[in-house]
This record gives sequence, structure tokens and C-alpha cells, in this order.
Amino acid sequence: MLKQLLSLLAAILFTTGCAATAQDTPPGEVVLKVGDQKGGAKALLTAAGLLGDFPYKIEWSTFTSGPPLLEAASAGAIDLGGVGNTPPIFAAAANARIAAVGASKGEVEADAILVQENSPLRSVSDLKGKNIAVAKGSSAHGQVLLTLRASGLTTKDVTLNFLQPSDAYSAFTQGKVDAWAVWDPYTAQAQQEAKARVLTTGEGRSNGYGFQVAGRKALDDKGKTPALKEYLVRYYKAQKWADTHREEWAKAWAAETGLKYEVALAAVNRNGDLPVKIDDTLIKSEQELADAFAEDKTLPGKVDFGKFVDTRFQGDLA
Repeated sequence: MLKQLLSLLAAILFTTGCAATAQDTPPGEVVLKVGDQKGGAKALLTAAGLLGDFPYKIEWSTFTSGPPLLEAASAGAIDLGGVGNTPPIFAAAANARIAAVGASKGEVEADAILVQENSPLRSVSDLKGKNIAVAKGSSAHGQVLLTLRASGLTTKDVTLNFLQPSDAYSAFTQGKVDAWAVWDPYTAQAQQEAKARVLTTGEGRSNGYGFQVAGRKALDDKGKTPALKEYLVRYYKAQKWADTHREEWAKAWAAETGLKYEVALAAVNRNGDLPVKIDDTLIKSEQELADAFAEDKTLPGKVDFGKFVDTRFQGDLA
């Protein structure tokens, strides 16, 4: 009887072990699935000359903003992708199977709330009772929340029209909304092509963080670990390259997106994202943003941002 039990236990352990390793992709079969936004990582890596000799096959998927990209990462449809400071918080609130694996920090002048050139709105307090276009769960959504809070308002004092950037641009230029919260290059485009006026920016409010976020399925696949690491190292090298080759990057960005060169250059000149460590300071700042959303009742409950961070690549990115 004991012998039978031991045999059964051995069989269970063997089966469990096979199940644990079956999900690991063999080295020669690794395909890195990367979520991107137009004019994003693929364009940046190409312009910096860091994509042509990438040692793994990459499949690119394009998304309109961070939230749908993270939905795909959580579902395992993509392995990783870049987003702003707010999408990971909304994903965490939904118990998404994701983790921030790399971070950068940029200027927040381009994170703006825009109004029409002849709009009577002159201050944040004037937004009370008005319609604001914004992509739900985006970095712009976070900026709206913090901007309103700083003026004693909440998101309940305005009407948020949740629109992706292309739809929001149309609504804004047609006067269907009173204001538009967005980021570059849309800010620069609206300023130059629609004569939009900046009502306020994220300065002093937004933390300026951006993240590379991976799905747990990809992180649990040991066969993909080298590809994830290689991609992250190259991506943050490319950020540093762009910071010192702004005109060259603007030309490449314009060619990739169809933006006017002047729009791309304006966006590049006031951004300059650079890699930073995922440390206690960063986690605290993101936690404060998450708490602000929870207090605003935008999220169903408290989010522990630290549980959605994976620092395994920090040594390689230093």
C-alpha cells in the first residue's frame, strides 16, 4: 500500500513538474509580443539603430492608449508594452495579471488641459460644470484628477467624456467639449493646427513617470526572460539616444506618424523621457496617485501599487 502511495505521489510530482515547465518557451522559438502606440517604441528603437539586430523575433501590436494595451498584457495577448503613470493603477484595481518592469521620468509640460483659443475659460476653477474629453485610465485622466483636487474640485464637479485621442481631437475641434486633457504629440498638434490654448499643465501635479509593463504570463515564462531583458535594455538606451539626438528623433517620429516635423520637434523638445529606477520614491508617488483615485471613488477600492512591480531587471537597466 505504501509503495502504491509513493508511486502515486511520484506520478503527481512528475505531472506537476511537466506542467510547470511546459509553459516555458524553448529558446529557439521565442517571439516577443510588444504592445505599442503609434510613433512609440518601434519608431524609437528603429531611429536609434537598436532594432535591426534584435536577436529575437518581435510581433508588434498597436494600441490607441495605455488601458487597452494593459488589458492585452493581462490576457497574455502581448508580453509587454509602454504606458503612462495611470494605466497600471487602473489595471491593478482590476487585479490585472501585470507588473511594471521598467520606468522612466519626463517633463510634464506636455500633459495639458487644452481649451479653444477663444474659450472664456481662464482658470481650473472655470472648469466646474464643463465637459472635458479624456481617455479613461490614461495619464491624462490622472492629471485631470490631481488638477481638479488642487483647486478644491473633484471629477464629480465636471463631466468627463471618455474618448480616445483621435475621437477627442474631433470633439475638441468641433466644439463638442469645453476642454481636452491629453499628452504629446497631441498637445503640440492641437496647439499648432487647431490653435488650442493651454489652460494648465501637469507641472507641480503629475509625477511624469512612464512604465514598461509586462504580463504575468510572459514573466512566468523563463524562456522569454532573456528576450524581455534585451528589449528593456535596448528601449532605455534608445530613450537616452533620443535625448541627445532630438532633431533626428523628431524627423523619424514625423515620418512614422505622419505628423508635421514642427509638431514632432515641439513634442520632442519638451519631453525627454529618461530611465529611472523603480524604487521606494517612485512606488510612493504612484501609491499617492492611486489613493487619490480611490478617494475620488473612481476606483472601487484601495490599490497596493507595490504588489504590481517586478524589479528583476533593475540590475541590468542600471
